[in-house]
Amino acid sequence: MEKWFRMAEPFKIKVVEPIKPTTREERSRAIEEAGYNVFSLRSEDVFIDLLTDSGTSAMSQDQWAGMMLGDEAYAGCRNYFNLRDAVKEITGYEYVLPTHQGRAAEHLLMHTMVKPGDVVPGNMHFDTTRGHIENSEGVPADLVIEEGLHPQTRLPFKGNIDTAKLRRVLEDHRGRVPFILLTVTCNNNGGQPVSMQNIREVSAIAKEYGVPLLFDVARFAENAFFIKEREPGYQDKSIKEIAREMFSYGIGCTMSCKKDALVNIGGMIATRDEALFRRLQPWGIVYEGFTTYGGLAGRDLEAIARGLREVLDEAYLYNRVRQVRYLAERLLEAGVPIVEPPGGHAVYLDARRFLPHIPQSQFPGQALVVELYIEAGIRAVELGTNAFGSVDPKTGEPVHPPLELVRLAIPRRVYTDRHMDVVAEAVISVFKRRDGIRGLKLTYEAPILRHFTTRFERL
Repeated sequence: MEKWFRMAEPFKIKVVEPIKPTTREERSRAIEEAGYNVFSLRSEDVFIDLLTDSGTSAMSQDQWAGMMLGDEAYAGCRNYFNLRDAVKEITGYEYVLPTHQGRAAEHLLMHTMVKPGDVVPGNMHFDTTRGHIENSEGVPADLVIEEGLHPQTRLPFKGNIDTAKLRRVLEDHRGRVPFILLTVTCNNNGGQPVSMQNIREVSAIAKEYGVPLLFDVARFAENAFFIKEREPGYQDKSIKEIAREMFSYGIGCTMSCKKDALVNIGGMIATRDEALFRRLQPWGIVYEGFTTYGGLAGRDLEAIARGLREVLDEAYLYNRVRQVRYLAERLLEAGVPIVEPPGGHAVYLDARRFLPHIPQSQFPGQALVVELYIEAGIRAVELGTNAFGSVDPKTGEPVHPPLELVRLAIPRRVYTDRHMDVVAEAVISVFKRRDGIRGLKLTYEAPILRHFTTRFERL
């Protein structure tokens, strides 16, 4: 690709959505009323929304046109078959069960396959995945390589599973591991990719122990892009070819289509295993609706089918990853501690190094999220003690996660680099006054996935 085409976004802006500036006083009042939890803010009070890249993409003209062809029949709508064909073309999996979003796919998978006491190994399970495993009385096991837990270590594939740890889990829990779930890219530690070599090794170990390998592929195209960019032997392969090989090593996947399918709603389970599909299908009907709509309108299914093909475009992926790197490089130049190297969908601030004077018991990541909102109306999300902290069932003592991060998740095809400049300046401004930031005290928490609804007071 010529440099001229690498310097600009590979799209034109056709429709715009106004965003409202607010004053510092208004933001301070809003976040206090929200219990210092940005999930409880009104979106109209947010200037740049980096809470998540899930369901926040700008859809293309082709996707919008496809939605006008929505077949809203209860059973057998043509859009389901268009989706099934797109999934089979990209993944090789012929059995497709749509769901209203990714966590619904996780629910069906765990409800069907996880029994009390089962252990589900993966690189790092994200919040809803972990919640669904635990809700089925299973045990999630995070087996990411040690380097993946060190934000300053620069390796090309920090999302890889530690295969020695995986073997130990499979040995120690023979007959109690229903499947391995490999997340590509790995969200918890910075959107870090998984190498094709690691995928092959995990697949071989899974076959050796007779355990199915499944993927969480919310960001499969970004992972394929990193393989093409960083792994020897893949530079001349297309993103589609890389994705197809990646999928070939497993029997199926769950997907939140709200990420790399470039849509605002939707998810799915896809598999090559007809027996597994037949086990999942009745529960899909119970919880999501009939198999050919899965909790979605026909128009939504069509948008997903088209988005799955669009996301394979290398020009789009190059620009996507470039924008994330642009923000990361601006922050690194100013000395702001982040997870390195940056991943494909977000920049992650290392809250422990950003706010070393605040112990994890006082939620430094959440405190940083609050300050970013007050500073410039930027909404980020904490992925640290609030999201992943737990309590030791034997001692009753709090258990803090190994990483204390704040994710700046960049929606796809939504913001320009000028918006990223605003984000960078705001983060740098907060970094310069970091010594005056105080921690938070938890005043309310739910028994599961608490970070969505927690409330805090300032210390």
